[in-house]
Amino acid sequence: MITIMSSSSQDSRQIAPGSSLYPTTQPTSWLSPSGFFAFGFYHQEHGGFALGIWLVATNTVVWSATSISSDDPPLTPTAKLELTKQGKLVLQTQENENNHVVVANTTETAYSASMLDSGNFVLYNHNSTIIWQSFDHPTDTILGGQSLPCGAQLVSASGSSARPRFVLAMQFDGNLVLYAGDTANTPSDAYWSSETQTYNPSSILYLDANHGYLLINDSTSSSIIKSLYSASSSPTRGTIIYRATLDTDGFFRLYAHDISNTNLTTLQGWPEGNNSCLVKGNCGHNSICQFDGKNPHCTCLPGFDFVDPNQHNIGCKRNISQPNCAGQDYIAFYNMVTLPNLVWAARPYYATLRGLQEHECSISCLLDCNCWAALYTNGLCIKQEPPLRYARFTVQDEQPSSVFLKVGNVTLNPPMYVPDGEQVRPPQKSGTSNKAILHIILITSIFTLILCLTTGMSCHLIYKIRVLRYKRLLEIGDLRLNEEVALRRFSYSELKRATDGFKQELGKGSFGAVYKGVLYKGKSRRLIAVKRLEKLVEEGEREFQAEVRAIGKTHHRNLVRLLGFCAEGSKRLLVYEYMSNGSLGKLLFGDERLPNWDERVRIALDIARGILYLHEECEAPIIHCDIKPQNILMDEFWTAKISDFGLAKLLMPDQTRTFTGVRGTRGYLAPEWNKNTPITVKADIYSYGIVLLETVCCRRSLDVNVLEPNEILLSGWAYKCFVAGELHKLVHWEEVDKNAVENVVKVALWCIQDEPILRPSMKSVVLMLEGVTDVAIPPCPTSDST
Repeated sequence: MITIMSSSSQDSRQIAPGSSLYPTTQPTSWLSPSGFFAFGFYHQEHGGFALGIWLVATNTVVWSATSISSDDPPLTPTAKLELTKQGKLVLQTQENENNHVVVANTTETAYSASMLDSGNFVLYNHNSTIIWQSFDHPTDTILGGQSLPCGAQLVSASGSSARPRFVLAMQFDGNLVLYAGDTANTPSDAYWSSETQTYNPSSILYLDANHGYLLINDSTSSSIIKSLYSASSSPTRGTIIYRATLDTDGFFRLYAHDISNTNLTTLQGWPEGNNSCLVKGNCGHNSICQFDGKNPHCTCLPGFDFVDPNQHNIGCKRNISQPNCAGQDYIAFYNMVTLPNLVWAARPYYATLRGLQEHECSISCLLDCNCWAALYTNGLCIKQEPPLRYARFTVQDEQPSSVFLKVGNVTLNPPMYVPDGEQVRPPQKSGTSNKAILHIILITSIFTLILCLTTGMSCHLIYKIRVLRYKRLLEIGDLRLNEEVALRRFSYSELKRATDGFKQELGKGSFGAVYKGVLYKGKSRRLIAVKRLEKLVEEGEREFQAEVRAIGKTHHRNLVRLLGFCAEGSKRLLVYEYMSNGSLGKLLFGDERLPNWDERVRIALDIARGILYLHEECEAPIIHCDIKPQNILMDEFWTAKISDFGLAKLLMPDQTRTFTGVRGTRGYLAPEWNKNTPITVKADIYSYGIVLLETVCCRRSLDVNVLEPNEILLSGWAYKCFVAGELHKLVHWEEVDKNAVENVVKVALWCIQDEPILRPSMKSVVLMLEGVTDVAIPPCPTSDST
């Protein structure tokens, strides 16, 4: 429950620039005209302050200014909220004025703000048009008159945890779904849905303010797709305020607040009933959820202990180390214990429909190193690999089942909570005899031997074929890498050890995945990125030769450096320097702080100088063929470096252009790729121009989620803004020099000309960006533009 002093609130229909709030100094909040809602600071249950909107009559928080799942510390009494005279709503978290965050992120200047009686906090521009509203950024609640569009979601408050426990997603297929939090929102993580898969991206969840109807509508036609709740009669608006909230127990509930007598009524909840154990995620991994009629209780499965004894709902872990999966020692190490009337809702990795007996299902799991538990029901044996998720006892009308759990012999079964009135047998050892086990092992061994012989013969034939193909490839062109480039040759086992078995994947490219690794030399350590080529041997070999020969001879501060390679049998791996700050795409299009203007110009110059080296300064000119933000990586000092030369087309010193199949990424391809004309270095110039525009504007070159149709394609919109003298639409001015922005945009427009001959060389681009040479007025980039 929040704590607010009514005397410290301020009735403010129009909040003017310069107005401010403090957690402990009046005013601490701004009230709506009727006093129904307040926006400001409130005391959190676990200490400190937070910023949000609440229903004054019941002190119920309906919106939070920060993400509910955020692990940021609570606000202190020194915090300050201000609608600045520059038209920004900012939260100063410490006494230092420079340490602040923007609460309402908008490109327009706010001339006033209001806390409305609907519970919506809004900012207005000079025309009194709403430019930002809290209704567009719901946290765990929607109010009457508010909607949840496709792609949006509600996230439950999670108490002291830094992760959301539950998510309500309005999906693009038109289905409203409840998921366990901190998951990938897969069907196995869902525990309720509206079953409205119309595949209509115009579907919205809407709460009617007058009658409390909760509907899934088509926003374009206003037609009702499904009514989740509609009462036959409801009080009139003005005495009742409706809200729909994703509560901390995972239920999505519709409430009615009677303002006249502060009564709170729960109209309906989803899923139906009150059994919290039917909500996935109330208990963590490897635990059982047991419902006592009022509250859920989490207990560890036999063989597991709580991760944190003080927080039973975050899950359990094995209390013993698992032996290697080999022979009798592994089988002798475990017992199979039986847990009756238990089910789990996680997706199994294996299920057999053969008419097995219970003991056969148990033994099958015991002999399977990947199996931790098996669910047996009506002849169906379902195996589960770790972790074991969403386990609970069966409810009335559910199919009876038994669970066989693999438990180490040295593990004692912990006591389990038993609801009143239920008779639950303690875990028992499976009744399978040692003789039956030996028979099964013998039969399994015979079949395994036959399978191994067959597999061995097949592998031998495949090996012979691959050797012949590999020798034929080597006849075409011997690698001779040690003679051509001074790179370190790594063994496969060395790189496997450095990457901890290729455990942490950094990304995936056209020819394989990239993994993070560490090389040790004495007491020093160096982070590396290892690219493992995984395609067919011909494709992998060509990629390997092209990338090693190209990058191995290049040395420039704006190119990702190749440190070594592995060429062992059919295994082909490349070892690069590790780039700790990810890609330019993540920086420009991610959720973190956007780079300021000076940083954008510096990054643009870094990329240009790297391409200039490839085109004109290295031993053999290189056409990269795939310049895009995802292939520009940032090191620890935020220096931009060009990566991924796998699509590079090498030119001999006497060559200026080459024919090649279409390469690169849609949206960054020069027009000549589709005209069957020779490809020159000017193809990279075009791609760079698109990247330059994205860097300037901090948005993608193709974005369908914009307000105006003419803004979808960035290149066309940029030219229209340039001609109309409206470059402020592309870049928010603040303290940016208008002429500097205009020059950079002109350079980008020259780079993306349809005709390659009109595009400048990369040397000219660098000189123009550095301000050494003037930039002429560019023509329209595309010949068919209007």
